[in-house]
Amino acid sequence: MRHRPIQRLLAAGLVLAALALPAQAYIGPGAGFAAAGSVLILLGTFALAFGIILAWPFKAAIRAVTGKKRRPGKVERVVVIGLDGFDPRMARQLMEAGRLPNLKRLSERGTFSNLDTACPSISPVAWSTFATGTDASRHNIYDFLTRDPCSYAPMLSSSDIRAVPKTLNLGLAEIPLGTKFVYRSLQKSQPFWKLLGDTRVWSSILRVPITFPPQPFKNGVLLSGMCVPDLQGTQGSFSFYSTKPRATGAKIGGQQFQIVVRKGRVESNLIGPSGTDGHHQKCPFAVELDEGSKRARITLGTETVEVGVREYTPWLVAPFQGVQGIVRFYVQTWEGGDFELYATPVQIDPDQPAMPISHPFVYSIYLAKTLGRFGTLGLAEDTWALNERVIDEEAFLKQAWLYFDERRAQLFDALDKTKKGFVTVVFDTSDRISHMFWRTLDPTHPANAGKEVERWQDVIPKTYERMDALVGEVAAELGDDPRTRLMVISDHGFTNFRRGVNLNTWLLENGYLHLKDGHATSGDWFAHVDWSRTKAFTLGLTGLFVNRKGREAQGIVELKELDALCRELKGKLEALRDPVTNEPVIREVFLTRDVHAGPYADAAPELLIGYHEGFRHSWECATGSVTPEVFSDNTKSWSGDHCVDPRLVPGVFFCDTKPNTATPALIDIAPTVLDLFGLEIPAYMQGRALFSDGAERRAQPGRGGEVAPHRHEHGHAHGHERGAVDPSVTRRGQQP
Repeated sequence: MRHRPIQRLLAAGLVLAALALPAQAYIGPGAGFAAAGSVLILLGTFALAFGIILAWPFKAAIRAVTGKKRRPGKVERVVVIGLDGFDPRMARQLMEAGRLPNLKRLSERGTFSNLDTACPSISPVAWSTFATGTDASRHNIYDFLTRDPCSYAPMLSSSDIRAVPKTLNLGLAEIPLGTKFVYRSLQKSQPFWKLLGDTRVWSSILRVPITFPPQPFKNGVLLSGMCVPDLQGTQGSFSFYSTKPRATGAKIGGQQFQIVVRKGRVESNLIGPSGTDGHHQKCPFAVELDEGSKRARITLGTETVEVGVREYTPWLVAPFQGVQGIVRFYVQTWEGGDFELYATPVQIDPDQPAMPISHPFVYSIYLAKTLGRFGTLGLAEDTWALNERVIDEEAFLKQAWLYFDERRAQLFDALDKTKKGFVTVVFDTSDRISHMFWRTLDPTHPANAGKEVERWQDVIPKTYERMDALVGEVAAELGDDPRTRLMVISDHGFTNFRRGVNLNTWLLENGYLHLKDGHATSGDWFAHVDWSRTKAFTLGLTGLFVNRKGREAQGIVELKELDALCRELKGKLEALRDPVTNEPVIREVFLTRDVHAGPYADAAPELLIGYHEGFRHSWECATGSVTPEVFSDNTKSWSGDHCVDPRLVPGVFFCDTKPNTATPALIDIAPTVLDLFGLEIPAYMQGRALFSDGAERRAQPGRGGEVAPHRHEHGHAHGHERGAVDPSVTRRGQQP
């Protein structure tokens, strides 16, 4: 093998030493930013690097004696390509039309089927299920957002990032030293690649969602995906500079600046992390406009680049005090006296990361040094900039494919370095483009008003073609090696999103939610909700919470009332119909306690909303607002979705080998990979090994069909009868 573990360690150590990394800095939403660098850090870095190198032979010998054992595996390498949001109905249609020849060939060689998704069918839940082999009640992720039960304030479901005082304790007194920033993952259970690493199986894990902050594990590398923040500590705040005034009060998912062109020159600032004074730092840049050539020279820090209209710059370094980020600019408009410039969110520089975004820390540096700088933001494709029409469809697509090309290069580097072991890379492109262009598949979609349709009608099929070409490249790289297993999967499929439903407004109208006196509506994050009279509320995209006494800060619903209230809400919500079309809105409301039996079900939303196709939580409902009307047309470019009944949006499962079932599920992938490498499947995992014989398969009645994912026909959760609880979550919920 060309790249062995000792060579990896040598390379990583030398890179670390050569870079003279600053001390790790930490960033959090609304918090300041701290960074430091010194000669001591340089010396410490050299010591760490050479210490790793010198210690490796001894550690290897210890592992050889004490490491966990496994039986001989069925294969030597497993490759899983994740195509986020790749829809099986669309795939079948395009395969029949001859537009996906490589996936067709893979299906004929092995198999193609639906892949049961998670419940709820939303990416952070689904990919957490992929990683852990458990449902949401065991990995603790139910949505992008949840509420802080102590304050009802929104918080990320996947990670907790916050500022805490930093002091020096001298015994008689404590000296304040400012602020430090700590973070932790809120995902429970453990990813299956940790179990692989414990038995010396190497894993290369790239951009799998909900892997931030990166959790250490043996024998592998990881680059974090969804939920990596930008340098402002947000999930993506772009900047937009325009000579045109923007309408007062217009909502925008980033910063807006009105600029002036003086003598062919524009000067402005990028907004970055908070400084020591608590205010956001600014990084100046300048643009010189050549009207004759229609070329713009953009200078940021020490770099100057030249681009034309509707052209992205390469990644440029944005220097702030103590830390640097990276950004791309895009000249959106340059007509007459009008000039508009878009800047991506300022992202963590993988070459000098301000906080860990990979495991080991130097892995992102290695990728940046060998392949070039790349986007690190978890939700990299700027869907909100397109939603707000700051950029247009052309700019969005160019950006999406730039990120795709970066990810593709990382995939083939991982394949080259991992001749034996496990490789997985998740591509977001198919998901993001489906979200933003689904309207083009429906001529009557409300989001088509005022937007081009015909020009973009083939964008989603062409995206599937490019994913197919990627699969063809991977298959060619792997060859016909019988000791390699190739799988192509998606976390969920897609459907139309035409109508938004504000369940907070419905709860208000039906007496379950109350507002403070004098208010008929409420702004974001429950601004005017009267908690002393409110029984239920919702935020995020999938669930409805009961305001429970003893759990929520101002809870009023007693435990003895809970079951009756939930079933009452379920019955009324399932009877809800659209007043415009008279269509049923919700296919099924799942009572969490009926479908999930893990240790974290009690903290989850009590009801999971399984919408019919065409409906979803409205944008205002997702942010905890109460609007005048329950129903609204979805007019944003984000026109396709999957936060519906999970049975309506299964993912895809392609494999070069036939499985032992016609109804594979996402929850089966983790135990399947472990089994392929000869590991015993832990009792807490709820899936089954897809390539074992019948004697080794776990009994899973009620899979697929019209039964809620991960539920038996009589409503029992998988694993409940076996009493299979992940031992890692019994120790006060700590990550193993």
